[in-house]
Parts: sequence; C-alpha cells; structure tokens
Amino acid sequence: MATYQSIVAYDGTGFQGFQRLAEGQRTVQGVLEDALRRVGWTGTSLLAAGRTDAGVHARGQVISFGLTWRHDAETLTRALNANLPADVSVRQTAEAPEGFHPRFSARRRTYRYAILADAWPDPLAERVAWRLWPEPDLELMSAEALAMLGRHDFGAFGQAPIPGGHTVREVFEARWERQERGQAFQVQADAFLHHMVRRLVSAMVAVGLGRWPVGTMAALVADPSRRWEEKPAPAHGLCLETVEY
Repeated sequence: MATYQSIVAYDGTGFQGFQRLAEGQRTVQGVLEDALRRVGWTGTSLLAAGRTDAGVHARGQVISFGLTWRHDAETLTRALNANLPADVSVRQTAEAPEGFHPRFSARRRTYRYAILADAWPDPLAERVAWRLWPEPDLELMSAEALAMLGRHDFGAFGQAPIPGGHTVREVFEARWERQERGQAFQVQADAFLHHMVRRLVSAMVAVGLGRWPVGTMAALVADPSRRWEEKPAPAHGLCLETVEY
C-alpha cells in the first residue's frame, strides 16, 4: 500500500463544508471518500490540509490517503474524477513522501477573498464573490492590511482549530488588488484560525466603507482580547488557493 497526495478543487456552494458530518449532510470529504471506495480504498478517513466552512471554495485543497493501486498516479486521478460529482475535481495526484501529513506538513496556506462591486444582483458572479455597493475604498483597506504582516496573536479574529491551542500566526502576505468588477484580498500565512480570513475581510471592509476608523486592524492585532464582533464576510467569497510544503 502506498500513500498518495492529491490536489482537490471544489465549488463549495452545494456543501456543508469540507469535514464529513452526520449521514445525509453533503460534504466534500464525504464525496471524496465515496469516490475512493469505488477504486478500492478501505480506509476510515482521508486526511486534509484544512476543513473549509460551508460555502467556501477551493482550488488547492490537499488530501492524502493510503491505497493499493497497480497503475500510475495519473490513472488514479482519472479514476477518481470518473466517480466524483461535477462540483469536485482531483487536479493532480502523486505518491506522498514518507511521513507526509497534508495539515501538519504544510508550511504556508494562501486564501483569496473576492468582492463584486455592483449596485444590482448578479447571480452568477455572486456565487464566488461578496457583492457590495457602494464599493469600499481600496486604498484604505490596503493600508489596514499592512497591520497583519508578521507574527501576531490573531485572537481578535478567530479561535484555534484545536481546543486550548494558541492563536499566534505568522502572515507572509496580505494585500488587496483591483479586479475588473471589484476587488480581491489575498492572504498567506503559516496557518489560520477558524473564520480568521472572513473576519479579517469583514473588519477591513468596515474601514473601507467608513463605518470603522482608520487604524482598526492595528488596534485589534495589538490587543487580541478586543474581539471583532461583527459578522464575518460571507463564506462564498472565500477560496483556498494553495497549500505549500
């Protein structure tokens, strides 16, 4: 038996998140494990780089699993995709190095959050973006994002994935950029807290719309006991882009 790692993409719209839940609740993990069983997998649970929330998308989720497979990795990718629904795809498969764990071996993760600037609903575009009008100020949000660079306690923006775990994270990249019909925020860190990216976006948008003062991000990063209490940005604007090892 070999251990394989696969890069997985999915449209999170029709899922109750990545992690397998009770029977009858559709999850990404659930449909992936169903596909694996159809190619001979006998495991009890695949491993993943992260557990995205309901509605969150991915281009670069990473999973691993043990499997006895007599063909090459490309054929395994093809076999898995033949057994997956249209909103999930295995993009690439390879044998994993010894000791590989998609979560604990990861060094950096990158998420991207999309904002659609439009006064009127656009059902197709809004599937993968948060529609806002008026458009938040890009320069203000870009300045706010600088406060999160480096190693900080982000307890104001989320909870540790493991009960009792720490909330210190190192952020390597945090930038806003103009898109054709709006804006996008890209953030890369060693790891993230639950709902961290969506809360960060919510806070920066509040400054960009003039509802919170300039310097809000710096104040919250400096004092993690000051929780960001407003609603997180909607899940459907968020996408897990890459996981680096």
